[in-house]
Amino acid sequence: MKKTLIVIPGPTAVGKTSVAIEIAKSLKADIISADSRQFYRELKIGVAAPTEYDLEQATHHFIGNLSIVDYYNVSKYENEVISFLTGYFKNHQVAVMTGGSGMYIDAVCKGISELPDPDEKLRKQLKDTLENYGIKPLKEQLRKLDPEYYEVVDLKTQTGS
Repeated sequence: MKKTLIVIPGPTAVGKTSVAIEIAKSLKADIISADSRQFYRELKIGVAAPTEYDLEQATHHFIGNLSIVDYYNVSKYENEVISFLTGYFKNHQVAVMTGGSGMYIDAVCKGISELPDPDEKLRKQLKDTLENYGIKPLKEQLRKLDPEYYEVVDLKTQTGS
């Protein structure tokens, strides 16, 4: 049998987890979460994470594996899932991926362009500017650096204008 990743996408609370568990049980497969909120162990409300019972029914991966303070992005997810599947498919024929984060599913199934990691020094500088001087200098910097985008971006903020 060819190595197969079965993908079950869809919005929250339509029964994806139940379907994924039934398929995983019948094919003796593991489940990979493609829900970008279920990765974070601290998020318990509003993410429709699998219940303890669900987790006992089939082996799940990429659920509660990160902290909300961890830096994470779709490119890292793609790399981690591809790496996981490479090892997993050495001993298994089928895996099931389910979740509502289409961009994450697409990254695994179709690939994603390599993105550079953010410049941490620049991020800190911009955060410091926001904290110390408010949003106004950042808006002005955007106007100078990218006047076209400045004209179309929503410049309203909760921190003032």
